[in-house]
Amino acid sequence: MHSTSDINLANGERIDVDSPARTTEFIKRGSPSFTRVTLALFSAGLATFALLYCIQPILPLLSDEFHVSPAGSSLSLSISTGMLALGLLFTGPLSDAIGRKKVMVTALLLASCCTLLSTLMSSWHGILIMRALTGLSLSGVAAVGMTYLSEEMHPSVVAFSMGLYISGNSIGGMSGRLLSGVVSDFFNWRVAVAVIGCFALASALMFWRILPESRHFRPIKLRPKSLLINFHLHFRDSGLPLLFVEGFLLMGSFVTLFNYIGYRLMSSPWGLSQAIVGLLSLVYLTGVWSSPKAGIMAEKYGRGPVMTGGILIMGLGLALTLSSTLALIFIGMTLFSAGFFAAHSVASSWIGVRARRAKGQASSLYLFCYYLGSSVAGSLGGIFWHQYGWAGIVGFIGLLLCGAVAVGCRLHQRTH
Repeated sequence: MHSTSDINLANGERIDVDSPARTTEFIKRGSPSFTRVTLALFSAGLATFALLYCIQPILPLLSDEFHVSPAGSSLSLSISTGMLALGLLFTGPLSDAIGRKKVMVTALLLASCCTLLSTLMSSWHGILIMRALTGLSLSGVAAVGMTYLSEEMHPSVVAFSMGLYISGNSIGGMSGRLLSGVVSDFFNWRVAVAVIGCFALASALMFWRILPESRHFRPIKLRPKSLLINFHLHFRDSGLPLLFVEGFLLMGSFVTLFNYIGYRLMSSPWGLSQAIVGLLSLVYLTGVWSSPKAGIMAEKYGRGPVMTGGILIMGLGLALTLSSTLALIFIGMTLFSAGFFAAHSVASSWIGVRARRAKGQASSLYLFCYYLGSSVAGSLGGIFWHQYGWAGIVGFIGLLLCGAVAVGCRLHQRTH
């Protein structure tokens, strides 16, 4: 693993960031450019995850309207994350060739339009098609934002800025769920999704206006041979493949819990309303604190211990959701959410540090596995819910978290 005093550009060029001639070119904390980048990517992350997860709290409503099972209803989310994962294999390398900002702006505009169109669909297959196109479009934001930060920010603030970016993701996930849950309770799910689509469209326009152009981007010709060479290099690294697996396990655990917790809380003995279940998405706000905090702690104590600690907190929160007391269930959801965003923040910033070239492709591979975990585990969870209820969901997620802890320990060993 290379020194933190060096940084590798997208074309593999290595530069010394401690050199006075070079250090001033990177964006430092406290500068006007830092504020613009932070605000732009915060808004992009917020819009991306609001579009992606606004469907989650209204899964029971979709089950009723379109006469599909809970597992079938969860396909409206799984197909988005699955197509997002597939798209990442192409949009990351595409951004290595044509630039970061172009790809992100186009992707966010297309996703907003597809979401608005989904409100006009009258068939279940139409909903699934629009959700698939939304996920495919959002692939142009997810990985490229991480790559932009790893290239443009000074290495001393990359972990912190990545934490702020992911805190935008957490607020976006919370806002999408909260708005769709509450608005659909007063109007209907189509109005709720339309509101979120309009909000995302406004965010895309603001993002386009305020994000600074890349200063350290160096284009790579989009050649299949180069992609294969870089793919091979990423998987020869001692840590990157483990980080890819970690992303799969973390996101698979997170989405499975929040896909089915609504079904549990809307049934006996609690019988909560759709609006109240949507309000429970406030637990995502823990990511606003835990993501940047984890970035700071990782610089002090090391990435491995902080990431593993976040996973253990997720396990504690998961255990509390087995309680029959609503307050303890909410505390469990809060701990689970905080631990997840902390662990994901550390893992995603680790990618930019380890990747020696083609950082866009490396970030894409991480997020491909990350969203593949969401799609696969989120759907498999429906089987456990149907067969064993909430105890089955907890057992399934528990297995995923045990695997995540094992991978985290292995990563820590390989970086020492």
